[in-house]
Amino acid sequence: MQNSLQITFHGIDHSDAVETRVREKVGKLELLFDRITTCKVAIESHHKNSSNLHHKGDAFHVRIDLTVPGSELVVKRDSDEHEDIYAALKGAFAAIERQLKEYVARSRGDVKARANV
Repeated sequence: MQNSLQITFHGIDHSDAVETRVREKVGKLELLFDRITTCKVAIESHHKNSSNLHHKGDAFHVRIDLTVPGSELVVKRDSDEHEDIYAALKGAFAAIERQLKEYVARSRGDVKARANV
């Protein structure tokens, strides 16, 4: 990555394991497109208690902001109460990966841009 990766936790304790998973997922994105300039990942719990002991059944919100030349890709995903944080990350990164693949295809000219009607 040309600049930086920022990982923030809101309403949830910092977790080295979660941070490692995020770094792995971002590494996979960099294999798809090596000119990502910045990536910001915000992980938030919708529960008032910030102790990791009480996160079973809580919903998570994951936001990924990916800056690429000439564009910014954004994904916001809310998990349901039955998903853990890793499932929430998986869904959010799958969505940003789809957006990145579309961006790469458009930038190569493989896909025509939509006409404004």
